Amino acid sequence: MSQLDTIRAALAEREAQSLLRVRRIVETPCAPRVTVDGQAMLAFCSNDYLGLASEPALAAALEAGARRWGTGAGASHLVSGHYAVHEALEARLASFLGVEAALSFSTGYMVNAGIAAALAGRGDAIFADRLNHASLVDGAMLSRAEHHRYAHGDVAALERLLKSSNAKRKVILTDSVFSMDGDIAPLEALLNLAEAYDAWLVVDDAHGFGVLGPQGRGALAEAGLQSWRLICIGTLGKAAGVSGAFAAGQRDVIEFLMQHMRTYIFTTAASPAIAHALLTAIDLIESGDARRARLLDLEAQLAEGLGDSRWTLMPSRTPIQPVLLGDNDTALGVAKHLWSQQIWVPAIRPPTVPKDTARLRVSLCAKHTDADVDQLLAALNTIQVPQ
Repeated sequence: MSQLDTIRAALAEREAQSLLRVRRIVETPCAPRVTVDGQAMLAFCSNDYLGLASEPALAAALEAGARRWGTGAGASHLVSGHYAVHEALEARLASFLGVEAALSFSTGYMVNAGIAAALAGRGDAIFADRLNHASLVDGAMLSRAEHHRYAHGDVAALERLLKSSNAKRKVILTDSVFSMDGDIAPLEALLNLAEAYDAWLVVDDAHGFGVLGPQGRGALAEAGLQSWRLICIGTLGKAAGVSGAFAAGQRDVIEFLMQHMRTYIFTTAASPAIAHALLTAIDLIESGDARRARLLDLEAQLAEGLGDSRWTLMPSRTPIQPVLLGDNDTALGVAKHLWSQQIWVPAIRPPTVPKDTARLRVSLCAKHTDADVDQLLAALNTIQVPQ
């Protein structure tokens, strides 16, 4: 069998297991109502939680940024690609989060792929929640440190691992809001363990930033946590509605990351026009209490609508509202039925989630209406799911 035949066989196997992914072509701006593959659809699948991705004020800021700064940075931050507007964005992020410093990146994956290797290496140890995002898993593997994974949210299991470790440097990695479950890590307990066992605590707040905490400052602000050993990671393409990411924390720690993170050093900086737009995005997040209140109303409406039904809505107080289905075929079948009703909800299957936990991932946006959620509920109630 040739290499090409091997690839074709692997694709056929994925399709047979209902694991083959398909890209849809979106022809309109990100919003609850979109045109996809030529069809008008009601979408519950983006991470645009506050509805800022098509916000006119952000589009105007991006245009103004391109006129002021051009379209490209031209080089990495440490060569000639760090512009005054990048510096302003990092200062604004640090002030907003209540920390000393922040470092901006072009994507969240780049932060997560590089941060573990900057903090740990051979002879060190990383302790990671089993349901962490794939980028954190990849970053841990790239670090070449020992990689210990503890059961999801199991603080006692983590403490046993920390207690038995003789590693010189220890790093705890966790999502704040888990992207496929919508639940929140026990952040205060994790920080207590980091303090007790002299470990770093790196928290990926990708799905908490902009949504949780006072003025949308995130899950760590909601929990009231501060420490020099705490590093917050956030993305700027979800609730912030643009693109990019950051790491934030104590000033010397952020300086150390700037000097050691290969995914920061060896890549061209993000467009300064993006940084210009993000300054407006943070203002919109800070003044976005009404948008966050709207999300809470939508979450309550969905939970009430599914409360006495056969559907299992997983516990979540975030815009991520997963409906647990179990096997891959059922998840795909339900998603296809909804698609036939012009409702777009993604079916999430392994390896993104553990085996036998395939689900619909319903993502709510502050721009969804009550009628939108009612339409989803009505469509779900017409589906016959095998018992």
